[in-house]
Amino acid sequence: MSKTFKNTLQQIASEPKLLTNGLFILSRMDKAALETFKKVWPGIPVERRRIIMQELLEITEVNFAVDFDPVFLLGMGDEDAEVRMTAIKGLWENESLTLIRPLIHLLKTDEATIAREAAATALGKFIYLKELEEIDWDEGTLAEEALLETIYHATEEIDVRRRAVEALGFSSDARVTKIIESAYYDDNDKMRISAIFAMGRNADARWIPQVIEELDNREIELRFEAVRACGELEAKDAVTKLISLIEEDPDLEVQEMAIWSLGRIGGDLAREALEACLESDDETLAMAAQDSLDELNLFDDALMLYDFDDEDLMEFLDDDFDSVNGKDGEKDHFH
Repeated sequence: MSKTFKNTLQQIASEPKLLTNGLFILSRMDKAALETFKKVWPGIPVERRRIIMQELLEITEVNFAVDFDPVFLLGMGDEDAEVRMTAIKGLWENESLTLIRPLIHLLKTDEATIAREAAATALGKFIYLKELEEIDWDEGTLAEEALLETIYHATEEIDVRRRAVEALGFSSDARVTKIIESAYYDDNDKMRISAIFAMGRNADARWIPQVIEELDNREIELRFEAVRACGELEAKDAVTKLISLIEEDPDLEVQEMAIWSLGRIGGDLAREALEACLESDDETLAMAAQDSLDELNLFDDALMLYDFDDEDLMEFLDDDFDSVNGKDGEKDHFH
């Protein structure tokens, strides 16, 4: 164990101002460093542990070269609920099946709502991978059944159940259609927001009439999720309305999401609208339009250059899974 690592670890734990650059020493720790970290971590004050875990999460969202997974795995067992929640979120890119059972355990037994919420959300990744047949079907089913059980658990907090609805949005299980529909007609607006979010994930055209109808909803969050769902469902009938939202909606995030959705839907009318947005006086909207056009052009170029068979095309379409799940902070403002 180098003296440099020990000194940096002490600074991380105790200095008044946490320097983000110092946290990179926690990436890809060797066995000796990890053992030292495990001993030091519980003794760090809880507020500092929360800050460290949040900083590590933010680093992973912009820097794909780092690997803080051992720290996040340790954080899942932290005595503080906020640390546990952030640690679970930090493992968003980890697709190891060994995570399924610990996440299910937290979903079923953790005393903190925020930790159970995070666990439910994290299990959605494995439902998606199951549907793509990229993981063992039985392992994926474990996650699926745990989420279904959570939804059917009448005394569970609504914030946990709504995250389970969202996570199950990826599922092709026949029960999920009824679950989404029931959530959509729930009296609780949060559950309705989650239902619309799940509709987009579900990739079933049956939901298009509902999400288009919600584009006129007075509630910003509901409207935002409906706009996103239109893009995910590639709802061509929504293009005209989405264009009007870009021009008229009072909320910037809704306008940005409408631009993103037009990029997903494509077509001549959508392209013309995006090109018009490039001239917007609002730099944020102009940049969002450029991003959407870049993706649209990339997709069109790929279709021209390659002779896709059905399997290759589906793989290409699934490459933007991260943005569909709101991992891009701009697309996930409300959710």
